[in-house]
Amino acid sequence: MGEVRIGVVGSGFIATHFITSLARHDGYDVSRVLTRRVISSLSGLPNDVATNSIDDLVANCDVVLESSGDPIWATDVVNSAVEAGKPVVTMNTEFHITTGSAFVGKGVVTEAEGDQPGCLAALHEDAKAMGFEPIAYGNMKGFLNLDPKPDEMAYWGDKQGISLPMVTSFTDGTKVQAEQILVANCFGATAIREGMLGPAVTDLEEASQILGSAAEEIGRPISDFVVSSALPHGVFLVATHDETQTHALEYFKMGPGPHYTIIKNNILVHLEILKTIKRALSTGSVLLDNSVNPELSLGAVVKRDLEPGERIESAIGSFEMRGHTLRTADHPRHVPIGLIRDATVEKPLTRDQIVTFGDISLPPSMAENLWHTEVLPAAIQGPS
Repeated sequence: MGEVRIGVVGSGFIATHFITSLARHDGYDVSRVLTRRVISSLSGLPNDVATNSIDDLVANCDVVLESSGDPIWATDVVNSAVEAGKPVVTMNTEFHITTGSAFVGKGVVTEAEGDQPGCLAALHEDAKAMGFEPIAYGNMKGFLNLDPKPDEMAYWGDKQGISLPMVTSFTDGTKVQAEQILVANCFGATAIREGMLGPAVTDLEEASQILGSAAEEIGRPISDFVVSSALPHGVFLVATHDETQTHALEYFKMGPGPHYTIIKNNILVHLEILKTIKRALSTGSVLLDNSVNPELSLGAVVKRDLEPGERIESAIGSFEMRGHTLRTADHPRHVPIGLIRDATVEKPLTRDQIVTFGDISLPPSMAENLWHTEVLPAAIQGPS
């Protein structure tokens, strides 16, 4: 095979840094960059391959990397790529937990290794290959504030070089819950409660004890996160193993069991994406998807009282709403937060209320249609 043509979707932090990282990898080239921005306004990206056309992107690549962060737009792009028979690798958790299940089994559509969900999926594969049985999938978060203020978020966005919505979704728990929902749905795990536990811990041993015990209490694997500024920027598994390996594992400094902690300390995001692109092209296998029967969804919870007529440009990373883990079967009328873009409030909403269809109006989209016709019915039905 000649040089692999990668069509990149998005022109933000991940896309820009991924493109520059390809300079160290022979045989891979960016053939198109799909953006909704005015092409002449782009900086840090090769303008000669920039396009505003989904059809142009799909026709001129061998594989699509979707990294827009917008689940509604990503749905349109992924649909076009799948119809054209092109494999899709994503760095877009929000897409997967909103409409990703509608594409499972219809083509190669997989989340990439590099962000927390993909790194947990890779850790899961490694653990299973060694005979471990994961019972808890853990995400290590340094800080959490369910209702951050705009001036605080503007400061940290400028300091870290990321957008205001992005830093807000990181801070208010929307992003971490989205990530752990994707992992849970893929591997048949669940959330111990709505909104997840998210306990504050002092060290990894305490984190593993809390999540491992919670999983044992309900008798099935769980997916959750812990909060600690002392822990690394990584992910971990709590797993069990055959009793015949107890002595050996203790010798390997894994502790006396029955719970063993397997950790990945570093999440290197765009630098790891190429591993999954190679996997998709060589084996056609999926690292991580939302499953065809997702149990969990990320609903929208109101941060402040809202009045009819108020506009919500994008709920993810906003100061009006945040993401909240729930079981779809328990809340069939909830609106996934990923669908709330260019929305209008139709009824008075009070702080901490879960948003339902009828509370807001949404512009028509393929994403909303797929949610109602494919994702929601499968989620309510449960595993077949």
